[in-house]
Amino acid sequence: MTFRQFAFNNVARNKRLYAAYFLSSLFTVMVFFTFSIFAYHPMLGPENVHSSAGSALSVSKWIIYVFSFFFVLYSMSAFLQSRKREFGLLMLQGMSIGQLRRMVFLENMIIGSAATAGGIGLGLVFAKAVLLLGENVLYIEDRLAFYFPLKAIEMTVISFLILFVLISFFISAVLRSGKLVTLIKGSKISKGEPKASVVLSLIVVLLLAVSYTLSLLAKGAMVVVLLFPVVIMVCVATYLLFTQLSVYVIRLLKGRESIFWRKTNMLLLSDLAYRMKDNARTFFLVSIISTVAFCSIGSLYGFRTVLLEPLTDSNPYLVSLNSTASNPEEERQVQMIDQELSKANVKAVPMEASLSYYQVKGDKRPTLIISQSEYNRLADGLQMEPIQLKNGEAAAVGYWVSSTLMADQQLKSDYKLASGVTIHAGRQVLSTILPENKASLVLTDEAYHQLGQPNEIRQFHVWIGAEGQPGAVKAGEKLADQFPYSDEYRFTAKDYQLRATIQGYAPMLFIGLFVGVVFFVSAGSFLYFRLYSDLDGDKEKFRSISKLGLSEKELTRVLTRQISLLFFAPIVVALIHGAVALTALSNMFEYSLFRESAAVLGVFFLIQVVYFIIVRFFYIKQVKAAL
Repeated sequence: MTFRQFAFNNVARNKRLYAAYFLSSLFTVMVFFTFSIFAYHPMLGPENVHSSAGSALSVSKWIIYVFSFFFVLYSMSAFLQSRKREFGLLMLQGMSIGQLRRMVFLENMIIGSAATAGGIGLGLVFAKAVLLLGENVLYIEDRLAFYFPLKAIEMTVISFLILFVLISFFISAVLRSGKLVTLIKGSKISKGEPKASVVLSLIVVLLLAVSYTLSLLAKGAMVVVLLFPVVIMVCVATYLLFTQLSVYVIRLLKGRESIFWRKTNMLLLSDLAYRMKDNARTFFLVSIISTVAFCSIGSLYGFRTVLLEPLTDSNPYLVSLNSTASNPEEERQVQMIDQELSKANVKAVPMEASLSYYQVKGDKRPTLIISQSEYNRLADGLQMEPIQLKNGEAAAVGYWVSSTLMADQQLKSDYKLASGVTIHAGRQVLSTILPENKASLVLTDEAYHQLGQPNEIRQFHVWIGAEGQPGAVKAGEKLADQFPYSDEYRFTAKDYQLRATIQGYAPMLFIGLFVGVVFFVSAGSFLYFRLYSDLDGDKEKFRSISKLGLSEKELTRVLTRQISLLFFAPIVVALIHGAVALTALSNMFEYSLFRESAAVLGVFFLIQVVYFIIVRFFYIKQVKAAL
């Protein structure tokens, strides 16, 4: 048997631990390859209208590549730690340190080459489905046809072979054999009683309390100002939480006889402090990586709502033109809109209203005041509820977004005009009929006609029709090119602006989703490595305990608690961090993102539960098989 065959057999005989390492590496290669397929797609090239999406995908794949280096490095290091006893036996048989390093190098290259080939193969299998998904998520009107991604394959093969070579060299260079007796004993060496500092444990509580309070109370731009110091405090507190506070709490529980001696708690708590100490770095890493994943996807998903909800909820008109009296092209522009909508077979009913603006004392911008009959005429065209005012009554009209009042739309009860007239708005009406993003006033016809000459009069031309009509987006795009920004008018084409906003934002959401999923899967892989590095020790420990009368039901209960702690301790911490961070984001935008935050965090937690159930089943099965 040659040395290369020996290294290959080592990989084949360590399927259990290498399986997680291989599958995680394969998944990373597949994601990188998928991004490369998008980045090098002919429809996303620099000469194409969608080149910005292609550039963003290209940058994101290198972010994943850099992250992959550290992920593979950590995975390989965790795998080598679990093989100390094996290395000791090989050295006992006469293997030199140089041969040991060469063996590890060859093993890593074998698994790396297999993961690269497998990742590219799976990427090709699912390429068409992924292109179809990207086509819909990115709102690309032209189809992303399947093509043979030769350039993407070359880039992936070269990039990941270089990565695995670098990892192999790095691992081989830093590999330390240690004393032979230490390697042979492996995990049997006493680790000493874990110690925890009361002062550092209190610092954890203090740092979390301060950082959470600052995050939840900050508003607007202060959220950005406090971002860096809060992130530093949270990272330090998270590390100390697992290294100090958790160990301190476990020692307190062990000191309470009513808890320690109850059923199988002794088995759990006697070993728990050691596990927390051994897994502290993994827990910290998983918590931070998961928090980044939650926040990236949650913030992007929430920001999508911030962008799109005002476009959909605050504008009921298919097309509108709000023209000032100084606009000489008004009549021609109205005809142009009519012709373009007719040419595109877009069904829309045109309407026109005269809008009067009066200066209110204390306000920089004039306030729109409209008569009840004019308001109700627009409401009837939109099939919305009209306003019925009593004599002398007035209504302040505005709209809310996600239950949050817009900053420049503060409704008040008394409006004192520059002419000296005071209007008391006894009613507040939620409405999107009027085109202003600040409160407007609706008066009875009699009161309106007594206001006198307004400061400004505008003609409000609207076209009312159903959303999503074929041709509406194209018609809106052509019209938008004919209506550049001007102080003399405001033009909106709802379907086109909605599609343009989605197309501009979709690449960010698409990339954030992929990167977040990669981070979350990587975090799950870290937990898997840590769990299975303790498998041999658990087999030996429970084999001995079972001889003392431990039942199968009790064994299952103890192992379930241990695995639950490993899987959910860092995730629960990350969920809390993520919930606070997304709440701070809501405060920054002054916009409720509770629904979006709950959806993102809930989906991630559900995925973790499913992952836990699967891993728990196979882990307990292997421990029971060793009894």
